[in-house]
Amino acid sequence: MYLEKLSLKGRTAVVTGGGQGIGLACAQALGEAGARVVVADMLPDRVESAVEHLKGHRIDAVGEPLDVTDSQAVAALAEELDGAGGVQVLVNNAGVARSDVRAEDTSDEHWRFHMAVNLDGLFWCCREFGRRMLARGRGSIVNIGSMSGFIVNKPQPQAFYNASKAGVHHLTKSLAAEWGARGVRVNAVAPTYIETPLTKFGMEDKAMAATWLEMTPMGRVGQPEEIASVVLFLASDAASLLTGSIVLADGGYTCW
Repeated sequence: MYLEKLSLKGRTAVVTGGGQGIGLACAQALGEAGARVVVADMLPDRVESAVEHLKGHRIDAVGEPLDVTDSQAVAALAEELDGAGGVQVLVNNAGVARSDVRAEDTSDEHWRFHMAVNLDGLFWCCREFGRRMLARGRGSIVNIGSMSGFIVNKPQPQAFYNASKAGVHHLTKSLAAEWGARGVRVNAVAPTYIETPLTKFGMEDKAMAATWLEMTPMGRVGQPEEIASVVLFLASDAASLLTGSIVLADGGYTCW
């Protein structure tokens, strides 16, 4: 009974930013649970390599180039997939983090870049795929937030990133409140530092990496598959009573 609740057989799942890191791990987790996976990523070569990787694991996967900051492109993809049977699971993973910039040195372009991808693009995807889920009366959306939406990281300054992820968390709760009675659940995962290309700048800085680990009770960074496991749970019927939840997967970082 309980293992069956984790099955996604017969469902289609879209993963934005699915070409590498956490996104690719999420795509694999959902695919192993039986979902047909649509890898949506801005870079065509990443899409191609991700689909090849997933198919190597006997996962039904297709790729779709997508820039989440282009609302018309998001709407077009949602409409295309709706005509092919619809999307039951959406994982909003696409995100950027060009950190180590002080607030007073943050340009308009730097601020807008992070908001456009991390918050605007996430909302365009929630809106377009969400309205089609609402029409069908069923769906699960999982947003990738960050522990940075709860705390202020150190030693790197990154007010722009922190603000964008705090916005993701509150948007998640707002959509959950609006859509809960209509069959669409919206939750989020808030990871700690995960070993991906996005955190490479900090991992290669010995002083910064030492601070990150010292502030984490587990004393280590996370791995993409550890976030993907939480995403799979939230996407599945095993989390049928959860909506508006922000699940901290932070190695204990926010305990201190």
